[in-house]
Formats: sequence, structure tokens, C-alpha cells
Amino acid sequence: MRYAAPLADMRFVLQTVIGFDRIRALPGCGDFDEDAAMAVLAGAGDLCSGVLAPLNPTGDAEGCTFEQGRVRTPAGFPDAYRLFRDGGWTGLAADAADGGHALPRCLDAPITEMICGANLSFGIIPGLSAGAYRTIKAHAEPRLAAATLPHLASGAWSGTMCLSEPHCGSDLGLVRTRAAPAADGGWRVSGSKIFVSGGQHDLTDNILHLVLARAPGGPAGSGGLSLLLVPRICFDGTANSVACTGIEDKMGLHASPTCTLAFEAAQGWLVGELHHGMRAMFSMMNDERLSVGLQGLGLAEAATQSAYAWAGSRLQGRAAKGARRPDLPADPIIVHADIRRMLLTMRAYTEGMRAMAAWIAWHADLRDRTADAAARDLVDLMTPVVKALFTDLGFEVVNFGLQVMGGHGYIRGNGMEQMVRDARIGQIYEGTNGIQALDLVGRKIPAHCGRLARRFFHPLQQAIDAMAAEPAMAAFAPPLAQALARLQRATAFIARAGEADADAAAAAACDYLHLMGLVAMGWLWARMVAGAMADGVDIDFRAAKIAAARVFFTRILPRTSGLTETILGGAIAESAI
Repeated sequence: MRYAAPLADMRFVLQTVIGFDRIRALPGCGDFDEDAAMAVLAGAGDLCSGVLAPLNPTGDAEGCTFEQGRVRTPAGFPDAYRLFRDGGWTGLAADAADGGHALPRCLDAPITEMICGANLSFGIIPGLSAGAYRTIKAHAEPRLAAATLPHLASGAWSGTMCLSEPHCGSDLGLVRTRAAPAADGGWRVSGSKIFVSGGQHDLTDNILHLVLARAPGGPAGSGGLSLLLVPRICFDGTANSVACTGIEDKMGLHASPTCTLAFEAAQGWLVGELHHGMRAMFSMMNDERLSVGLQGLGLAEAATQSAYAWAGSRLQGRAAKGARRPDLPADPIIVHADIRRMLLTMRAYTEGMRAMAAWIAWHADLRDRTADAAARDLVDLMTPVVKALFTDLGFEVVNFGLQVMGGHGYIRGNGMEQMVRDARIGQIYEGTNGIQALDLVGRKIPAHCGRLARRFFHPLQQAIDAMAAEPAMAAFAPPLAQALARLQRATAFIARAGEADADAAAAAACDYLHLMGLVAMGWLWARMVAGAMADGVDIDFRAAKIAAARVFFTRILPRTSGLTETILGGAIAESAI
């Protein structure tokens, strides 16, 4: 597998979707002009292509090992993590007061994409650490924050989420892990957690576990849970009562340790309010949902690169209209219409996701740095869409890549088979994509009498109206307007169905999420088309971008019609099962 950072497209997206001047205008971001921003991305790209990508296949083949309660990551991973940490990459987005560089999310997102595209197994641990950092920063009391945040920012320590238990996955109301108050003012945590990514490993000196547990006096269900910070090594240097009892033998992500942990009266410290742990944990869960979406994007980019390289060199058959390379025994498969269909669909999805990721990350920056209420609403609305849509499309793209490579894609050694396995978990963890869809239709759409949805609908309608007056956008504005009309019709149905028949809304949820996601992606593709037509854009780049946009608008966006009809079809009766 070879991976090359898509820096030219990342620059274009940052210019077109956001604008470097707007990034610099963010509080605390005055130093991130275009040159500085692209230098950071180029450095990350070199690390990903030169260090992380070569370890991806070897890490998959070797996997993690578990011996006598200790986990060892594959050969090369500790050295790579040391290089990653010493280069300051773990603390890029952390505050300067904690030793970080306060990188805005709109620049951190493409770095996350590159890491995930080059070596997703490696990227999970620093990704979770970043989420733990933000959660502790937002909810922990000052002394606890001061004792932990600099270590997370430096990469000396890592973080985890400890949610699921053997008897419960997404239904956290069933959690049995207990937290008892201790005489020293702390807590003692007892219970078992499963599916803990990075729960034990040999990359950092300490691991901070954020554990959902049930403290005395709290109500039943998820509303009574508390969040505790439980370190593997206590702050006085003694070992805590946290044991790894095994690692999962998984379909993919073999180089990422997924652990079962046992807590036996382990020392813990409360994060956030007692009995309101879900409020604090959702800070991390929602961050991770956006990050998991970027995992789908990163794998899609890696698969697209591999598929294009294969299609340009693999010789099979002759073009339908006659030989294109009569000097060769056969034509490269890129001449075949079905191969081009798959390759261009891969590009349309991947570049559309990248633009949408930048758009959401920018609004997260506005939310966090300027307290912009509209940006907060839009991020809340789109978080489940990004997580579910990107991982669904990412899995579709890597499967297209395998199909392009044919039998060579199905065997180990060419990299695509691993990407298919690695991509599959994205649709499951951090809340299955079905749960994301239910969150969208059950919580986000009706919230505040539809306010969150209006934050999306109104600016999009204004953009369509402006595009309609531009002759150059004549091929793009009308289909986008039609897709928005379908989405509004489906939204009205969801609103009515939610009041009359909860099953009808739930049955439509996944289709509705895809409908909203494709409409949003269409909006971003239209913006990229306008950007590609601007003066100064390389002619070949412009042609390639507009060609991919036409594929999206003629072959992908029309799917919104079928999705709408499916939504309006209502629920499947239980008697039919």
C-alpha cells in the first residue's frame, strides 16, 4: 500500500469551503495563514506517508499480543508513536496553556483524515486521547485538569472511553459498574468494561480511563450514571486496581488493542456533576463520532488512490470502442466504462466528504471559539450525519476499490482487503449507524421546534437562490433545488409520523439520514464547482473537479428521489417479520 497526502485537494477545500482569511480571523488563530497551515499539513503528510503507512500492512499481519495481563503493539508501533509524540503531533489541537498549539479543528480534521488513511489502527489511540483531553478540559475540576491535561497534550499519557459491558452495548442504562465514595474524597470503581480501544498498550506511560459508573443515590437508567477518571497508574505513582483480562480477536484493526478491563475498587476521580455523567461523556462521544466519520473519509481516500493506480496499470481486455493501446497486449482497465463508473463514484464521494468535513469542522471552531449559537446547532444536527454517512460511504468506496482490483483486491498483500476489514467497524462503534439515524430523526430534527433543521435549510435555500442567477451553475442549481424540496417533504413526513406512529419515523431514519447527507454534500459540491471556476485555478485540476461534480449531480444526487419515496412508504409491520 502506498499513501500520498492529498494536499492539493485539502488546500482547495480550505480555500473554497472556508477561506484562509476566515481561519486567521478566529480567536487565537492569527498565526495560521495559508503558508503556515499548509506547512503543518505537509509535515503531517510526510509523517503519514513515510512512517505510518509502511507500518499498516505489517501491523495488520502481526497484530497485538496479550501476555500475562500486558498488551504489546506490533513491531515498529512504539518507535512510530515516539516519533509522533516527539514531533508535537499529539498536542496540536490542545491549548497553549497545556503545552499544545491550539490548532483549529478545520486544520486538525485533515490531519486526522491523513492519519486514518495511512494507518487507522495507529490513529485510534491519539484520537481517543484528544477526545479525553477535551472532555477533561470541559468538565473536570481545576486540580484534576492540571494533573492530567499537560500529559495528554504531550502524548506521554493516553485516554480511553469505558462504556460497554458484557451484558450491554449501546443501552448504557443497563450499566452495572459501581462507584463508591472513599474516605479520601475520591471514589472506588468496580466492574467490567469491554470493547475498550487502547485499554492497555505499550505506547504511553499511563492511560486515563473515562468510566461510566453508577454511584449511590442516582436514579435508574442512563440518567443516573456518573463519569469517573480512573488512571492505570495513580498520580502518586502506584499501580491502580485496573487489569486487562484480554484483547478481542477482531475482523479488522488488528494493530489496535481492543480490551476487556476489570476494575476492582480502583481509585477514581469524578468528572462533571454526580449522576450527570452522560452529559460529560457526550462531549467525548460526539467528538469521537465526528472522528469516526473522518476514519471513513481517510480509508476512502486511501482506497481511491490504490484503485486509480491499479486501473492505470492493469492490462485486461480492449476498450468497447476499439483498442486504446494497440502497442500493448491489452488496454489498461481504466478504459472500461464500468471501471470509470466506480473510480469516479469513489472520487465524488471522497472529495464530497472532505468538503463536508471541513464545513462541519469550521462550524465547530465557530462554536468553540466564538460561542456562535447557529454554528452549535448545525454541528449538533450534522454530527450523526457525518458519523453514519461517512462510514457508510467509506465502506462503499473501499468495496468499489476491491472490485476494481478484482481477484487481486480479494487477496492479502495488495492492501485493499485490509481496508475493507478495517472500514467495517466504523458503521458499528460509537453508536451504530442506525442509532445515529434515530438520534437525527428522534432528537435533532424535532429539537427546539425544528430550530436545528432550519439552521441547515435556510442558508441552503439562500445559496440555491444565489446560484440560480449564475449561468455557470445552470447544471447544478436546479438538481440541488429539487433535492432540497425532497428533503423538506421527507422532513414534514417525519414530523407528522413522529407524532402519529413512532415506528414510521424510526423505519425512515436511516434513509432520511442519507437523504440529508447527500443534500448537504450536494451543497458543498456546488461550492467547489464555483471555486474551481475561479481565476487562477489550474486547468487540469478544474476539469477533474468539475468532472467529479457532474458524476455527483447526475449519478448520485438523483438517489434522493428513491430515498424520499422509501421514507414516505412508512414502516414495515411487525406481522411481516
